[in-house]
Amino acid sequence: MSAQVESPQEAVAMQEPVAKAEGTSRLLSLDAFRGAIMLLMLNEATRLPLVARSFPHSAIWAAIAFNTEHVDWQGCSLHDLIQPGFSFLVGAALPFSIASRRSKGQTFWQLLGHAVWRAFLLIALGIFLRSIHHSQTYFTFEDTLTQIGLGYVFLFLLGFTRVRTQVIVMLLILICFWGAFALYPAPGPNFDYARVGVPPNWEHNYTGFLSHFNKNSNLSWAFDVWFLNHFPREEPFVFNEGGWSTLSFIPTLATMILGLLTGEWLKSKKSKEEKLRGLVIGGIGLVLLGLICQWAGICPIVKRVWTSSYTLYSGGLVVLMLAGFYALIEWKGWRRWAFPLIVVGMNSIAIYVMSWTMQDFLRGALEIHLGKAISALVSPTFLPVAYGLGVMLIFWILLFWMYRRKIFLRI
Repeated sequence: MSAQVESPQEAVAMQEPVAKAEGTSRLLSLDAFRGAIMLLMLNEATRLPLVARSFPHSAIWAAIAFNTEHVDWQGCSLHDLIQPGFSFLVGAALPFSIASRRSKGQTFWQLLGHAVWRAFLLIALGIFLRSIHHSQTYFTFEDTLTQIGLGYVFLFLLGFTRVRTQVIVMLLILICFWGAFALYPAPGPNFDYARVGVPPNWEHNYTGFLSHFNKNSNLSWAFDVWFLNHFPREEPFVFNEGGWSTLSFIPTLATMILGLLTGEWLKSKKSKEEKLRGLVIGGIGLVLLGLICQWAGICPIVKRVWTSSYTLYSGGLVVLMLAGFYALIEWKGWRRWAFPLIVVGMNSIAIYVMSWTMQDFLRGALEIHLGKAISALVSPTFLPVAYGLGVMLIFWILLFWMYRRKIFLRI
């Protein structure tokens, strides 16, 4: 079965058909990588960190647990790369999207109008999904879709600028975001951490200069206390339990610009070997820059506020991951293995919405109808994994059905 599909429909930028040129095949490595990112997100259904607690002395299970959930504050797990990977791919797809639409005769103003509408829908959809288990609209802007939506129009406009301009803007974002945190007053010795949901002697609290980046006592937290309380709420906003914040959309935009630069690189006329070499060198360089910023005590790698060093570090890891997919699929030409990922990657909006709205229902259905059979085959310790894999399989079958019928959910 061919992994290449021609579709008359266009999807949202994070799943935009990424044709190399009019009439040629898709750049399947982007679709496959997007599918892998979405499967990492769906893997939450297997509840592996919970299972790992049954093996407290196993280094293997400790590694699995670490990489299937977010780190508490500083650092980065594989799970922490889902959102930057998703955001990065929005930028990577944009040069192909713009070229495709312009080849169909769309003007700049038509494209801009579509970008504004798309950004609004992404923000609205993110808020809608976050509101599912609330008694009223839950206005929050740290969700992946809302973060992308908040920066998408700026990203689109940058798509019409020179590479040098894009690089300068990305660097300015990283420097200014770091500078804003550094200028905002650090929490003093009498700061009431308990009031913002942080234990006073929490092991992840920094001292000295890096305390500017402490949880729920930094610039992003202060902004949300002011900003989010302008919206109707079930109760006043005091802090986000995980330390997530609205202002993360600014460095997220830098991640998307990095994707934009990568997309331009992949769209260029350079050879596949040159493109692959550039991805590897760029990825390693970004990882080292992020680590140097942390080692030098300049800026810690913290996803929950999307620090500038985290933007560099996670961006580098994402680029290296993409390099692996590009090497196997585009350079070596090994495509058949990636088909299951491509099925998911070409309908990322659909699976994102399904994961929020259908996961609990499907898990409950499996327990009702197949619970006895599964329990007879699987030990209690691994039941969460069995049910999670069952949910993921059902999702994939639904996406395969959509794929065969060329149904691609778009915004």
